[in-house]
Amino acid sequence: MPIIESTYKPPFWAKTSFVSTVFSGLARKVQGVNQTRERIILPDNDFLDLDWSYAQEKSNKLIILLHGLEGHAQRPYITGTAKLFNDNGIDACAVNFRGCSGESNLLYRSYHSGATEDLEAVVNHILEKNQYNDVYIKGISLGANMALKYIGEREDIPSEIKAVIAISTPCDLKGSCDELLSLKNKHYAIRFLQHLKDKLKPKLMQFPKNISVTDFNSIKSLIDFDHVYTAKAHGFKDAYDYYDKASCLQFLPNIKVASLIINSLNDSFLSESCYPVIEAKQNSNLHLEMPKYGGHVGFIDKQNIYYNEQRALDFINQV
Repeated sequence: MPIIESTYKPPFWAKTSFVSTVFSGLARKVQGVNQTRERIILPDNDFLDLDWSYAQEKSNKLIILLHGLEGHAQRPYITGTAKLFNDNGIDACAVNFRGCSGESNLLYRSYHSGATEDLEAVVNHILEKNQYNDVYIKGISLGANMALKYIGEREDIPSEIKAVIAISTPCDLKGSCDELLSLKNKHYAIRFLQHLKDKLKPKLMQFPKNISVTDFNSIKSLIDFDHVYTAKAHGFKDAYDYYDKASCLQFLPNIKVASLIINSLNDSFLSESCYPVIEAKQNSNLHLEMPKYGGHVGFIDKQNIYYNEQRALDFINQV
C-alpha cells in the first residue's frame, strides 16, 4: 500500500522524543479500566496471566493487547487502548508475558520478541471460547514485533483475526538493539537492563545448571543479556541468531491480514531498518504510517486518548 500520510500533531511541549517517551511511560495515568485475571496453562505446563476488561454490553469483538519489553497489562499504553475499545463496544484481553504478571514463571525460559508460540496459545484459548467473531491484535514495541511475526510466519491464520496494529515496532531487532546501546539511549538501556537482571536473579537459585553466578555477573549490557540468557534459554545460538530469527521484518511480505504499523520518525529506539517502506509498498495488506513525532510509544493527544489508540480503533472500523 502507499505509505500513509500521518495527521498526528502533538502538543508543543511533547515534540521531542525524550519528553513524549518518558512522560508516556512514567507520568500518564489511565482510570476506569476494570480488569479480571484469568490464568491459562501453556503446552509446556508454564502459565500466562490474561487481564480481561469488557464493553458495557455483550460483544462479539475482541482486541488482544501485547505489551513491550518488561511491561505488563497495567501499563497505561495497554489500559488506554483497553478503555477506548471497551467504551466503543469491544472487549479487551491484555496479555502478561511469562514472568510479567507479578509472579515468576515456572520454567527457565521466559518471553522474547519472537515467542509467537505463546501468542498462538492465547489465540487458540480465546477461540475455543467460541464467543468472538472478530478478533484484533495490537502490539506495542516488543509485542508489536511478535504480533507481525505471528501473522507473517504462518500460512493459516484463524479467520476470526481481522486486523493487526503494531506500534513503535522494532522490525529489525539487531538494528534496534544497536540504537538502544548508543550513547543517546544510555539512560533507557540501563533501566531496561536492571529490570531484566532483577527478574533473572531468582532463576540463579532455581536453575543452577542453566546459569551460574559468573554468567550472571558477566551481563553488562542488553546484548550481553541476550547472549547469556535470552538466546540460550530459548534455543538460539547467540544474541545475533536470536535477532535474526525473531525479527518480524523478514515475514512482512507474507502478511495476509490487514495490518497497520505506526513508527514515529523521532523514535530513538528504532534504526532506519525498522521502517519497512519497501515491504509496505509491495504488500497491499500492510499499511505504514510514520509520524514526524511520537518518540517511542509517546503519541500524546487530547483527552488522554493517544493518537495511536484512536488510529487503532479507526483502522479496525475501516477493515
